[in-house]
Amino acid sequence: MQEILKQFPNLTPVQIEQFEKLQALYEDWNSKINVISRKDIDELYTRHILHSLGIAKIQQFEKGTYILDVGTGGGFPGIPLAILFPETRFYLIDVIAKKIKVVNEVANALDLKNVKAEQMRAENVKGDFDFIVSRAVTNMPDFVSWIKDKIKKQSKHELKNGILYLKGGDLTEELKDFPKATEYNLSDYFKEDFFETKKVVHLPLKFKA
Repeated sequence: MQEILKQFPNLTPVQIEQFEKLQALYEDWNSKINVISRKDIDELYTRHILHSLGIAKIQQFEKGTYILDVGTGGGFPGIPLAILFPETRFYLIDVIAKKIKVVNEVANALDLKNVKAEQMRAENVKGDFDFIVSRAVTNMPDFVSWIKDKIKKQSKHELKNGILYLKGGDLTEELKDFPKATEYNLSDYFKEDFFETKKVVHLPLKFKA
């Protein structure tokens, strides 16, 4: 939690309280529905919350932005980003119903009015979004095939509308067909060993009518 306060010094008292509640909420729900590994629950703030907030180091979301989180699992990166950007709308989806139950319970406990979570396949989502975020749910070619027609035409951010993808390791092969992809090393922002190989990949995608 101290690292979050250090990295994001402008949090409101409400946001600080919401971030502080996450550990107890996830420990409680994880004991009923296992959505985070036992090892990772002890490192929740580094491996899940701070990792999710790595996207905010690459792009701050403007008021009224609409974000789709694909394969959100227990709510990452969507829940931490929804706390950080209360005036941005987040739509969190996963194919596993029990994970979405946890997401909804956590969002309700934190009174996050900007979060909607549903059991849904990415291919079946209706609507268009400024950015689509995810944490390594699949390889980039498959991911792009799921969501390529769900990007808003008009960009209002420094980065063009498209994908912001949390991924680790050498992505040369995976991104070889995406010359416009940009890799941002999270080790440039966060000093913990966990982030040594972690990246945010931005892939701009054009609107497909």
